[in-house]
Amino acid sequence: MLSGLVTATRTLTLLTVPGKDTENFSRSLYWFPVVGLLLGLMQAAFGYVGHLFAWNELAAALVVLGGMALTRGMHADGLADMADGFWGGKTREAALRIMKDPNVGSFGALALSALLLLKWIAILKLLEKGAFSVLVSGVLLARWVQVLLASYMPYARSEGGTAQAFVSGAGASHIVVASTLTLFFLVPFFYLDLISFVVVISAAVVAGVMIAQLSYRKIGGVTGDVLGAGSEMTEVLVWIAGAISISLSR
Repeated sequence: MLSGLVTATRTLTLLTVPGKDTENFSRSLYWFPVVGLLLGLMQAAFGYVGHLFAWNELAAALVVLGGMALTRGMHADGLADMADGFWGGKTREAALRIMKDPNVGSFGALALSALLLLKWIAILKLLEKGAFSVLVSGVLLARWVQVLLASYMPYARSEGGTAQAFVSGAGASHIVVASTLTLFFLVPFFYLDLISFVVVISAAVVAGVMIAQLSYRKIGGVTGDVLGAGSEMTEVLVWIAGAISISLSR
C-alpha cells in the first residue's frame, strides 16, 4: 500500500524517497492529497519565513518559486503545453501533436506569464492577511482536482502516454478516498471560518469543471499536460478566491 505513496511522492515532487513504485500507478492517486498537503505546508513555510525576515513581495515570490522548484515545474509545463495545443491546434490531432512538442510557443509563454503574475498577486494578499491556511489549501486542492480529472475523464491519446498508467484503472474509489482525505485535511484549517472553507472548495470545483469541459471538447479526454494544467488552475483560482473572501470579511 505504501508503494502508492512512494510513486505519488516521486511523481508530484522532486523529493527522493526510499521504496519501490507501485505496479499499478493508479493506486498512487489515493495518496495525492497527502503529497499535496506536504507540498502546501512546505510552500507555506517558505512564505512564513520570508514574511518574518523580508518584505511580503519577496516572501510571495519565494512561495511561487518554491512551488516551482519542489515540483520541477512539471505542472506549469503542462499548462504551457495545453495552452499551445488548445489555442494553436485547430483540430484534435493538431492539438495533441503540439502538446507533445517540448518547445514552448507564444500561447504557452503567455499562459505561464499570466499564471505566475496572478499567483504572486494572490499570495501577496494572503500573506498580508496571514491566511496561510488558504495557501496550503490551494496546493492540496490542486492535487485533489488531479485525482478527479484522472478518475472521471478518459485518456485522450489512443497511442498511450506517460499519464495513461495513472488514468487507466482510476475510478469512483479513487474519488471517494481522495475526497475524504482532502476534507479531513482541510477541516482543521477552517473549523472557525466556514465561509472560506466553502469558498476554497467551490473555487477548486470550478477550476476542475472548466478544465474538464475544455479538454473534453478539444481532445476528448485528458493527458498528463491537462492534469498539470488542472493543478495550476486550481491553485491560482483557490488563492484568488480565498484572498477576495478574506479581504471582504476582515
